[in-house]
Amino acid sequence: MSVIIGIDVGGSTTKIVGYTDKAKLISMLKVEAADPLTSAYGALGKFVNENKLSLADVKQIILTGVGSSLFKNKIYGIATSKVDEFQAIGLGGLALSGKKEGLIVSMGTGTAFVRAGKNGSEHIGGSGVGGGTVVGLCHQLCDVKSFQSIVELAEEGDLSKVDLNIGDISATKISSLSPEITASNFGKMADGLTPADLACGVLNMVFQTIGMMAVFACRNDRVKDVVLTGTLTLVPSAKHLFAQLKEMHGVNFIIPKNAIYATATGAALSYFKNKHK
Repeated sequence: MSVIIGIDVGGSTTKIVGYTDKAKLISMLKVEAADPLTSAYGALGKFVNENKLSLADVKQIILTGVGSSLFKNKIYGIATSKVDEFQAIGLGGLALSGKKEGLIVSMGTGTAFVRAGKNGSEHIGGSGVGGGTVVGLCHQLCDVKSFQSIVELAEEGDLSKVDLNIGDISATKISSLSPEITASNFGKMADGLTPADLACGVLNMVFQTIGMMAVFACRNDRVKDVVLTGTLTLVPSAKHLFAQLKEMHGVNFIIPKNAIYATATGAALSYFKNKHK
């Protein structure tokens, strides 16, 4: 069996996706290590071992992500190429969501917005607000730095103690805005706040910022499907918050299965796309 492997090389986390040469998915996995090179080599070794393959079975490796620039030669003598990260994000986001076109939002350390469709993928912009914002602010505000610990802590928080809502500042309804709509992130900051409340507020602010940027992008386009990808999609509150934005603004937010592997998926699938050009 010949295997095509896509690897999304991050700063410390690497995602890897493998397909047969008939474009059948084999598996997906991720590995964390102290540096990108160690992480990528570890991911490849783990993938081969867990799927009972040998390095000789790997026909092609396609790299993408910020850490891919560190690789100058073939990996273990295997044919190795690179694909633009935004192209991989677009291709992977469409593949996982089953959509023919859409706005693919990659929520990593920062956030990238990629318009993808039949004519390819175009990076239309980005934001420094993302997972790095969550970890940085929670480290200072809550004395917690582990992403998983932040997520677990936030589940116990009370957002109503942190954010100022429309209902807090107006006794009457304002246009079509619900009283529960956020008027100001961190605008209330009630007495007796706990680290859990603050973590909840940080995650809410980051998701609202990313979501509204996506809404504004869609208003300048005919596309109404927004595919959310990246590690932040694993946060339990993300689904609820984006569902609220969908109801308010008529934009279809989608978190596909295996959303954290979108970029690696796009890297692997680029092999088949280029092969049939």
